[in-house]
Amino acid sequence: MNSLSSRLAGRKRFRLQRLIHSFESPRYLLKWVFLSTLIGCIAGLGAIAFYAAIHFSTSIFLGGLVGYQPPEPAGEGATVVTSFWAAAHPWLLPLITALGGLIAGIIVFTLAPEAEGHGTDAAIAAFHEGKPIRARIPIIKLVASAITIGTGGSAGREGPAAQISAGFGSILGRVLRLDAQDRRIALAIGIGAGIGAIFRAPLGGAILAAEILYRDDLEVEALIPGLIASIVGYSIFGAWSGWDPIFSTPNNLAFSSPPQLIYYVVLGLLCGLVGRLYSNGFYGLTHVFHRMPLPNWFKPAVGGLLVGLIGLMIPQAIGMGYGWVQVSMRTNGLLAIPLWIIITLPFVKILTTGLSIGSGGSGGIFGPGMVIGGMLGALVWRLCYHVLPGIPATPGPFVIVGMMALFGGIAHAPIAVMLMVAEMTGNLSLVAPAMIAVSLAYLIVGQQSIYSSQVATRADSPAHRLQFTFPLLATLSARQAMKPLVQQLRPETPLSEAIALFEQHKLNGLPVINEHGTLVGILTPGDIERTEERLRASHTVGETMNHKAQSINAEDTLDNVLEELTTQRISWAPVVEQHPLTQLNNVLGIIFVADVMRLYRKTVHNDERRIDTIIQKNVPA
Repeated sequence: MNSLSSRLAGRKRFRLQRLIHSFESPRYLLKWVFLSTLIGCIAGLGAIAFYAAIHFSTSIFLGGLVGYQPPEPAGEGATVVTSFWAAAHPWLLPLITALGGLIAGIIVFTLAPEAEGHGTDAAIAAFHEGKPIRARIPIIKLVASAITIGTGGSAGREGPAAQISAGFGSILGRVLRLDAQDRRIALAIGIGAGIGAIFRAPLGGAILAAEILYRDDLEVEALIPGLIASIVGYSIFGAWSGWDPIFSTPNNLAFSSPPQLIYYVVLGLLCGLVGRLYSNGFYGLTHVFHRMPLPNWFKPAVGGLLVGLIGLMIPQAIGMGYGWVQVSMRTNGLLAIPLWIIITLPFVKILTTGLSIGSGGSGGIFGPGMVIGGMLGALVWRLCYHVLPGIPATPGPFVIVGMMALFGGIAHAPIAVMLMVAEMTGNLSLVAPAMIAVSLAYLIVGQQSIYSSQVATRADSPAHRLQFTFPLLATLSARQAMKPLVQQLRPETPLSEAIALFEQHKLNGLPVINEHGTLVGILTPGDIERTEERLRASHTVGETMNHKAQSINAEDTLDNVLEELTTQRISWAPVVEQHPLTQLNNVLGIIFVADVMRLYRKTVHNDERRIDTIIQKNVPA
C-alpha cells in the first residue's frame, strides 16, 4: 500500500512539474513570446523581400520584354485591365515563360532539389518527419519562385513565404537546441506567419499553422505561438506595404436573404467537385512530368512553354491571377470578360498551375486555388444573373464564398481559409453562407487533399506516434528513468586516462562536466578515434570532446526523450536540470534507450498487478 501511495504521489508531483512546461506557465509562455517574435520578424521581412522580388521580376520579364502588365488587386496597385494583344511584344510570352521555367529549374535542381514544387507541402512534410530545413532553401525558394511568377508561371506566393519563415523556425530550433516538439512548433508557426503576413491575414495565418498539418485534426500547441508570430509578421509587412486588405469589395455585400442559401449550397457542391479535379489534375500532371525522359532542370522550361502558349489564347490564366479575381468582384468588370473565358478559366487555371508547378517549377498552389474558386463563383453568378430570382446584385458574394469553399475544402483547412479570405477582402458578413458552402465542399472532397504530406490525425503523424502508441510514456519523466552518474570526466582530464576508463568499463561515452557540475560536452570512442594516435598522450578531454552535446531535461516526458534519442541516432544522453540562479545545466545522470523501455515495462507490470489486486478485492467469495 505504501508503494502504491508513493507511486501515486510521484505521478501527482510529475503532473505539477508538467504544468511548468505548458502555456499556463509564465516561463514557458515567455519563451514562446521570444521565439514567436523572432519567427514573426523573419516572416514579415521575408514577405517583404519576396513581394518585392515578384514585382521586380514581373516588371523585367512581363512588363519590360512582353510589354504586358497583368492587373493587380486593389490593395496592391491599380486594377488596370489592358488588352494582352495591345502589348508591345505579345508573341514573346511563350519564350519568356519557358525562359523563366528554365532559370528556375537550373537554380532549384542545381542547388536544392527539395525546393521544387509548392513549398507549403515540403514544410508540412518536414514537420511530420522531424527533418530540418536546410538554411539555403528559403533563399533558393524566394529567387526561383519570384522568377517563375514574374515570367508568367501560374503559381501563388504563399508557399515560398511559408517556407522562408518555416525554414527560419527550423534553423532557430537547431541553433537554440530546442527539443523535438518545440522545433516542430517553431516550424509550424513559421508556415502560418509567412502566409498570414504576405496575405495580410494574421488571424487566418495563425489558425492555418495549426490546421493545415492534418486532414482531420489540429496542432493545438501551435495556436498561441502562431498568434504571436503571425501578428508580428503582419505588422512588419503592413508597415511597409500598407494596411488595406488585398481585395477591395463592393459595398452592401452582407447576407440578408435566407432563400439565397440554396445558391450557396450549389456553389459549395461545385467547389467540392472542382476541388477534387484541381487535386487530381495537379498531381496527374506532376506524375506525367516525373516520368518524362528529360533532365529535371529542363522540365520546368517545357511546362513554362506550354503555359505561355495557353496564355496567348487566355492571358487570364497566367501569373498569380489575383487581379482577375478583383475584376470579377464587380458587375461591370465581370460582364466585360467574354463568357467563354469565364467558363473555361477555372479549368484552364488548373492546367496552367499543374504545368508551372508540377513540372518542377517553384511556387505555391494556395493562390491559384483561391483564383479557381473565385472564378468558379463568378461563373455561377454570370450564368444565373437575370435568369434566377434572388441572385445578389453583384458577383462579389459568390466570388468571395467560392474562394473560401474551394480551397478550404481541398486543403482541409476550412476555418483558416474562411478567416483568411474574410481578412483579405475586409468582409466578415458572408461567413454564414460561406460556412454552408465550405462544409459541403469539405464533405465532397472527403479524404482527398491538395497537400500530399498531410496526415489524417495526430495519431498518424510520426511527430506524435510515440505519444499515441505508448501513452504511458507521456506520464513518465526522464528523471524517473535515468541512471545516477557513476563516472564522469573533467575537461582537464588527460585523454589517456579517459581511454583507460573506457577500456576498463566498456563504456560508449561519458559526459564532460566542469568544476561547477555543469555539462560542457561529451566524449565518445568516436571522438577519440578522430584524434591522431600520436597526439592522444598529450591531449586532454577538453581538447577532444564534442562541445555540442545532446542533453535531456530531467522533466522531459519519455515519449519526447525516446524520439529525441532516435532522431539524433544516439543510444544515450546526459540528463540535466537548469539551476534556478545560474541558469546553467547541471548534470543529474545518464539515460539510455534501454532505460526508457525498462521503466515502461516495469510501470505496466506494476499497474497490471494493482488492477488485479483491485479486481480480486471486489470479487465476492
